[in-house]
Amino acid sequence: MLGFLKPYRWHVLGALFALTFTAGVTLSMGQGLRMMIDQGFGEGAGTGLDQTIIIFMFMVMLLSIGTFARFYLVSWIGERVSADLRREVYSKVIELHPGFFETNLSGEIQSRITTDTTLLQTVIGSSVSMALRNVLLFIGGIILLLFTNPKLTAIVLISVPLVIMPIIIFGRHVRKLSRSSQDKVAVFGGFVGESLKNIKIVQAFNHQQRDRETFSTQVEAAFDVALRRIKHRAWLTSIVIALVFGAIAYMLWVGGHDVIAGRITAGELAAFIFYALMVAMSVGVISEVYSDLQRAAGATERLLELMHADNLIQAPAESQPLPENIQGELHFDEVSFFYPSRPETPAVDKLTLHLAAGSSMALVGSSGAGKSTLVDLILRFYDVTEGKILFDGIDICQLDPKQLREHIAIVPQQPVLFSNSVLENIRYGRPDATDEQVKAAAEAAYADEFIQKLPQGYDSFVGESGVRLSGGQRQRIAIARAVLKDPKLLLLDEATSALDAESEYKVQQALEHLMQDRTSIVIAHRLATVVNVDTIAVLDHGRLVDTGNHQQLLASSSLYARWASLQFGDAASDAVTIEEAS
Repeated sequence: MLGFLKPYRWHVLGALFALTFTAGVTLSMGQGLRMMIDQGFGEGAGTGLDQTIIIFMFMVMLLSIGTFARFYLVSWIGERVSADLRREVYSKVIELHPGFFETNLSGEIQSRITTDTTLLQTVIGSSVSMALRNVLLFIGGIILLLFTNPKLTAIVLISVPLVIMPIIIFGRHVRKLSRSSQDKVAVFGGFVGESLKNIKIVQAFNHQQRDRETFSTQVEAAFDVALRRIKHRAWLTSIVIALVFGAIAYMLWVGGHDVIAGRITAGELAAFIFYALMVAMSVGVISEVYSDLQRAAGATERLLELMHADNLIQAPAESQPLPENIQGELHFDEVSFFYPSRPETPAVDKLTLHLAAGSSMALVGSSGAGKSTLVDLILRFYDVTEGKILFDGIDICQLDPKQLREHIAIVPQQPVLFSNSVLENIRYGRPDATDEQVKAAAEAAYADEFIQKLPQGYDSFVGESGVRLSGGQRQRIAIARAVLKDPKLLLLDEATSALDAESEYKVQQALEHLMQDRTSIVIAHRLATVVNVDTIAVLDHGRLVDTGNHQQLLASSSLYARWASLQFGDAASDAVTIEEAS
């Protein structure tokens, strides 16, 4: 955490000065107590008592001023570092390759960024301050105890190792349990997010009771871990109190006999008791705060895991620039790809395919044929295992991924909208676009008509994941987003699958207009949507089976002809028969 504190070194130094100042004033009150008893309660000592009280009140004022400065500066540092840490972790996570999120739940990552950083904010803004303050009080108290009465101090010092050992031993257990507790909280936090996000499916399948039981099980598991952590802290606190105050009781017994025997004054004993109590309380606070620090250590480990996660998709040290006049030509050269979770089965197998600039190509095949995988490889969400993908003759692995993606737009099968207005969701593809350009894109996607009928028009809030809109409306907004970006390469992943017949007809017209003079790749299961593309590539289990236009494939590819027969009926069969006869 020192790296996050370094930019605010002056605030840290100010806080340390305030801590030292307040600790010094607090410790000096013991000497004031000694003067009050020895000089303020004797015969004719009214003047001395008055002076002592005035000094005491002055010290109280200094203490209040120092406490204000300490609390403000330390709290400011805690909030500032927490905000910086959240921003740093999010900036790191948002750049990680998509494969990272296949094995790390988004809900758990969200918990780390929110819950763990909040814990750190509390510890830095409060617990660390208390720890440092009480360490200073402990050290200063021990020094003043030695100055006041070395013999009685020896009794206190004998108990110090007995107190430190439980703090260290129990603190280690608290740290492990805190890490486990935070993990458990993250798990059920992710479960809540997932179930609420898909509330319609949950209720449609009457899964509420089962989800309640699952959630209760996860909550109880987190509670059990937290309870074990609390027990360790409770044992630690009770042991420390017993040891410290046992030592003080013995010290009082010895000191009382010394006062009776006249070896020390009552004021010295009072001052010694004050410092002994100060040392005892500081040790007690340190023991509790130490547990908080161990919890923070566990939270920090979880955050550092995200900070140090390897990003498998990175720009090369010297990225190759794209030509100024980008055409959008795409070429797959003996491309093979294996998902890390399935290293024995190729998702794409020795595929060679060429797409000329400005032309359109449809990828067709059954589920698992590798169509969506090719789109992910083009966007460089993953790097190819073998071979290479060339964009305008340049290997995309030699390009900065951000530079590559600037010239690509995608319309996914499941349109993704963010919790914002319609305007901002369309503008997501081009943040600097004007309102007029956004509206023009919406008109091109046949979305303007329904947007105008929304309560606030383009300023209407779409809800989480666009829940306030129908599937067809969400799809047309996603298409408008792609239209606005005006890419050189357009990727359409079943872009009309969520539309009714009338909407599909309108959007198909918009897409055909959008695809003109633009390199386009269309993924489709319904062959009716791709009969007019320049080339159709037939895929099967990651391999390229055949290429050609619709009529050519009906004759040359039995696999394509069978799909056409299933979708188009006898018309396709007749077409196949005619082609074979000729």
